[in-house]
Parts: sequence; structure tokens; C-alpha cells
Amino acid sequence: MPDVTRRMLSLLATLQTGRSFGGGELAARLGISPRTLRRDVDRLREYGYPVETRPGPGGHYRLTAGTAMPPLMLEDDEAIAVLLGLAALAATGSADEGSVDEAATRAYGKVEQYLPKRLRHRIGHLRASLETGDVAAPSTSARHLGELADAIAARQVVAFDYERKDGAASSRRVEPHRQLHHLQRWFLLGWDLDRGDWRVFRTDRISGLRRSTTGFEPRPAPPAMEYLTEGIGRGREPVAFTVAAPPGPVAEAFRHDTVELTALDGGRTRVDLRLDSWEWPLVALAFLDADFTIEAPEPFLQGLRRFAERLLAAAD
Repeated sequence: MPDVTRRMLSLLATLQTGRSFGGGELAARLGISPRTLRRDVDRLREYGYPVETRPGPGGHYRLTAGTAMPPLMLEDDEAIAVLLGLAALAATGSADEGSVDEAATRAYGKVEQYLPKRLRHRIGHLRASLETGDVAAPSTSARHLGELADAIAARQVVAFDYERKDGAASSRRVEPHRQLHHLQRWFLLGWDLDRGDWRVFRTDRISGLRRSTTGFEPRPAPPAMEYLTEGIGRGREPVAFTVAAPPGPVAEAFRHDTVELTALDGGRTRVDLRLDSWEWPLVALAFLDADFTIEAPEPFLQGLRRFAERLLAAAD
């Protein structure tokens, strides 16, 4: 790291403690001359950081107090990535008050004021030119995600009410392990103390979340995402398609499904997935506009045959 960058970060970290520092004290703490300190303070101001200077006896340097955080030191591509991430997150859910998507919507409108001046015009132009489509996804509490993150870090047991897919409600006590984001859904992987086993919970179905003072020792845990996808596929039938198309278009067609793709010779792709209904893959296969073969249980094949007959009758 260049010396000037190291100095600037050290200066910023020192000022962000909230204290006021005399010029001599601050220069000595950083190991630089008063003249270099003045130049570095001027650089911080150029980046948009509000450093207050009081000259003379009793003078000091400090970051201006206020409710807003100082401007972020982001490169151009980093600032664009932050804005696009907020826009994508804001496009999900129902924007309920306190939800992640609603918080992202509010942050999206505020991000400009936290950036250095040199980036504000670019970000303003990007905001004005950007439009995102809505993505159907359940609204998830931002507070719950934050509380669960704290509980995972502190190794604290959590308790909550949980609504299952069939609408049945139950109370759970869980040692939280990981939070997962998969197919526009948020999940919690944890050790269910009452059932004595690992369980995955949809975070949007959690209510009345409470962190206890009871701690726990970490347990050997399964790979979180693998455990989640296996659980989603549990009880479903294995189905395979061999598609006369390369993996790229096939992956795009099945982007909303958990699939395993294998490239075959002749530009073909094998698609392995688990289904609880023969109807699920029809739209993806139709959009591929490619020939394919099916390996599936006989009940699935019967359903597909009946649908093909109805489709032919409708076309005639």
C-alpha cells in the first residue's frame, strides 16, 4: 500500500473516534510532520470528509459531528455496484415497513449524499437511467436478519414463532448457524433444540424473534447451502432432460430452478433436477426451442402425455 494511502487511512481512522485532536498530538500519533498533516487533512476534505479545523491556542482537528456518516471512499465501479445492489434488492418483496426491500428503497435514495463529490454526478445519472422490474418474493424483516446475525456471532440461542408451509404454527428454540439467500428467499440454518436435529427455516415465516442470554458451543454443521437444496428436493422425484442446446442457454432457461447441468458431446446438455409435479419444467423447455428427451417416473410421463394431447387438440 502506498505511504500516502496508509497515512490517509490512519488519519481517517483516528478522526472517526469522535475525539478532537491538537495538531501536534495528531501529527505525533501518526508519525508525520505538521505540514504533512495539513496536506492530508486537505486531501480528506477533497474526498468530501468534513474535517473541522480550529487554529491557534487550543486548536484542534475533528470530524464534524452530525447524524450522517461521512462520505464513503468508493471507487467508481464500487459505487455503481452498491447502487445496482440496492436497486436489485429494492425490486423484491412487497416493500412492507421494516423489510429488507423497503430499507433498500430508502437507502437507494440516500446513497448519493454519502459519496465523494466526484462520484455524485455519475451516480445521479445512473439513478435517473435505471429501472428495475419487480421480482415476486416474500418480504423479509431487516431487523430479523440483523438480530439473527448478532445471535450467530455471539453464539446465542434464539426463540421464535414459526409458520409452516401448511399454515400450522409452532414455537422453536434454535442455535442459529448460518443465514442463506437462495432463489429470492432468506433462510436460517440452525440446530433445533426441541427436535435435536438441524433444521432450515424460512426467515419470512419467523415472528416474535427473541435472543436469549443462553450461549452454546458450535456443533459440526453440514454444508449450509447443500443442506438447504437437499431439503428443498426431499420428497421430490428425480427427473432428467437431455437438451439439444449448450449449457449457457439451458442455464438461463432454468435460472429459477435448482438444477445440475452436465455438458455432453454434440452441443447437448443434461439437466438433472427433482420435481414434485410434471408441470414445473414446461415453460423452461418451451423457451429453449430445442429438442429434448425425458427420463422421469411413469406418473410424470403420463401427465406429460395427457398435456401433449390437450395441446394438440387445442392447436387443431
